Amino acid sequence: MPLTLPVIYPITDPRLSGLSHAEQVERLAGAGATFIQLRDKTAGPNEFYKAALDAVAAARRLNVRIVINDRADIALAVGADGVHLGQDDPPPEAVRRVVGPGFIIGYSTHNLEQALRADSAPVDYVAVGPVFRTATKEDPDPVVGLDAVRAIKSRISKPLVAIGGITLERSRSLVEAGADSLAIISDLFSTGNIAERARQFIQELS
Repeated sequence: MPLTLPVIYPITDPRLSGLSHAEQVERLAGAGATFIQLRDKTAGPNEFYKAALDAVAAARRLNVRIVINDRADIALAVGADGVHLGQDDPPPEAVRRVVGPGFIIGYSTHNLEQALRADSAPVDYVAVGPVFRTATKEDPDPVVGLDAVRAIKSRISKPLVAIGGITLERSRSLVEAGADSLAIISDLFSTGNIAERARQFIQELS
């Protein structure tokens, strides 16, 4: 059965939020988020494992699906719903052999060629970005813009997630360009209240 994604796809960040992954999951779920990625570029594997374990426990209470950025091993170990892979991670085909069917695999792409390859790979959704300039990633890939979102959406069959520099003000233009879901990081933390900001995104796009 094809994966159906909600319109917003929050990504946790303890550094930007000052909150644990579990606390972020609880607040985002309270605002209506149902699909959340845990991402932590600074924690060591054991530290991230423990934090993810707490976050998944919170998600189970709140009926939220959790995917783990990059680390399929940690995703499996904590009982998450899936993993999000980047271009520098092991290929989706190899990861699928390990995780089996029913485990969500998302895949980051940065241009049409990569997105087309991802569409034929054993992944459940394709992410494209950065759509706009972003400050949350060191050495980011070139900005792709709204035209790339339109072009990719017209050529792939899997759900499309837009990521990179997404703000509340830009959100509607992305949905109109064809994005099925918006991965949001920095703008969630721009007001100091991630629950209220997530709620504003949902209201804007409902």
